[in-house]
Amino acid sequence: MNTLIRAVRPWGNALSDVTLAAGEAGGKITAVEPHDPERVVPDGVTVVEGRGRLLLPSFSDVHVHLDSTRIGLPFREHTGGPGVWTMMMNDRLNWRNAEVPLQDRVNDTLGRMIARGTTRVRSYAQVDVDCRLERFDAVAAAKEKFAGQASVDIIAFPQAGLLLEEGTVGLMEEALKAGANVMGGIDPCTLDRDPAKHLDIVFGLAEKYQVPIDIHLHEPGELGVFSTDLVLERTRALGMQGKVTMSHAYELGSVNEATTRRLIDAFAELDVSMASVAPAAAGQLPIPLLTEAGVRYGLGEDGQRDYWSPYGNTDMLDRTWQLAFTHGFRKDELIEHCLAIATIGGASILDPSATRLKDTAHRPGVDVGDSAELLLVDGETVASTVMDRGKDRTVIHAGKVVADQLELL
Repeated sequence: MNTLIRAVRPWGNALSDVTLAAGEAGGKITAVEPHDPERVVPDGVTVVEGRGRLLLPSFSDVHVHLDSTRIGLPFREHTGGPGVWTMMMNDRLNWRNAEVPLQDRVNDTLGRMIARGTTRVRSYAQVDVDCRLERFDAVAAAKEKFAGQASVDIIAFPQAGLLLEEGTVGLMEEALKAGANVMGGIDPCTLDRDPAKHLDIVFGLAEKYQVPIDIHLHEPGELGVFSTDLVLERTRALGMQGKVTMSHAYELGSVNEATTRRLIDAFAELDVSMASVAPAAAGQLPIPLLTEAGVRYGLGEDGQRDYWSPYGNTDMLDRTWQLAFTHGFRKDELIEHCLAIATIGGASILDPSATRLKDTAHRPGVDVGDSAELLLVDGETVASTVMDRGKDRTVIHAGKVVADQLELL
């Protein structure tokens, strides 16, 4: 069945009428025409009133921890301490004691994300000797529940490392067998303190189960560069170009200009992508240089009001504002580029064959032939929409409306 979106502005441009075709393999945009208020709508075509709103690609949250969420629950005092292990132990102490069951929390959070415009998700699911596959199972069940409203990839994530607790590696393999479609890794030096063995396991399981890799990297400065070089070395040796994402990695640009340039060139050569959560951190690799080099770069909300952090609210438009703010962007083009990162940038991480951002002025995703993963949102311009974070939103997945926020205004 076709859908006509009437009177919208693709990426803030001229008022247009946009036709979508839904299908089993996902919807597509089939026509983008100048708006005609007298247009005759054929029988059987669903009409969505754009009302002059912006038409954008829907959000792609490529770094979110659905399994640790406390969205919708009473606000609580932050009790975590410094360092990944301390924070992880705080989470381990508390996650079972929330006011509602884990499955309800995961479902509610994913539903809120969809309502605010996210239809493409890559979520971590912690796997360790404490939770075993319980948290993975909750994310997998939410993925199935919302299959008609969003696509969800699941990262089997060794939050407690791979080597510190006996039995972890076997549980990771169980998760991959059960349907996790990304292999996770974390801080090979500072957490497991055996980077070669850690990465051998990560790449070995990814190769065995033919899944991509996502490396959580919090390691500082030269140590982070050292771990990254080990990742790059294995990516090249195993022919895993296009299958590796570095998440966080927020100090890779802090060593010196030559190292920054070398890493960006290596990421581009090996098609290693990056996922950011827009931290307020100095020393990040520069976004414009990454984009110009052809490095796929996406955005995510990370944890959402969980036992790690009180931040996060299920709204990727809010996180887009944060990305622009933390990088000090003021020019409209760069603010708009942050929105392109949050939408098409993330989509290219999930599917390396998808359209990639060419430069900071590239605005793809709403043309004929593009996937009908779309968001209508109020705003004067694209940049002003990022600043104002409008609430009047209509969300489209696979060519069909899956959420409409007008009634919530």
